[in-house]
Amino acid sequence: MGFLAGKRALVVGVASTRSIAWGVVQALHREGADLALTYQGDKLEERVAKLGDQVNASACLSMDVAEDKDIDRAFDELRETWDQLDIIVHSVGFAPREQLDGRYIDCVTREGFRIAHDISSYSFPAVAKAARPMLRDNASLLTMSYLGAIRAIPNYNVMGPAKASLEANVRFMAADLGRDGIRVNGISAGPMKTLASAGISNFRYMLNYVADGSALKRNATLDDVGNTAAFLGSDLAAGITGEIIYVDCGFNMMGMGFPEQS
Repeated sequence: MGFLAGKRALVVGVASTRSIAWGVVQALHREGADLALTYQGDKLEERVAKLGDQVNASACLSMDVAEDKDIDRAFDELRETWDQLDIIVHSVGFAPREQLDGRYIDCVTREGFRIAHDISSYSFPAVAKAARPMLRDNASLLTMSYLGAIRAIPNYNVMGPAKASLEANVRFMAADLGRDGIRVNGISAGPMKTLASAGISNFRYMLNYVADGSALKRNATLDDVGNTAAFLGSDLAAGITGEIIYVDCGFNMMGMGFPEQS
């Protein structure tokens, strides 16, 4: 029996087998959680439904996190299946493609900035707010960040400020919801090949640079992130809240490369 047996987990933002959310779904399923998945738009409905079948998901729901009414509708539908929730994983981020290529000051626009923050940051508390009546006292909320929240990364551009906002949301939500026994954390995952990363220019260079510069001399994997998410969602992490956990093979803590030594 897995350490999430008896837990109900909603994963927001599943897109394909090449998404961080799918790595999380697989780990939660392996550890015994009962799952519900969300997707955005009719184009993804069939694909995500098939993924849901692979993990015996109790529900696959459409949810547009840019619309409060649609978030509320999705939770109304979820209540037809479940009355309570133990885990929410928010794996959503978006900026217009033209915002992610070139010099920051040339690319950033007021509208692009607004969209990136709305979808990538505000949607986390928006989902939590709609879910709150369903959350058990020991519930765990988790979101996905990136090192660009605290360091300048080429071509990451407006997503950097958006992820910084998301990490601030983790702290404020943890402080607010802690009195209800609800934990809120984030995972800052290293770069990996996903559908989302395909929109970042020179991404292969980023992968190679991080692998060479990390303590473990490799890139993080979907399994690495999924396993950490499963732990943070479990009672094993009952004393952890308001934290950003780095799953990047130690890249974030390196000051410079160490020479090879015998």
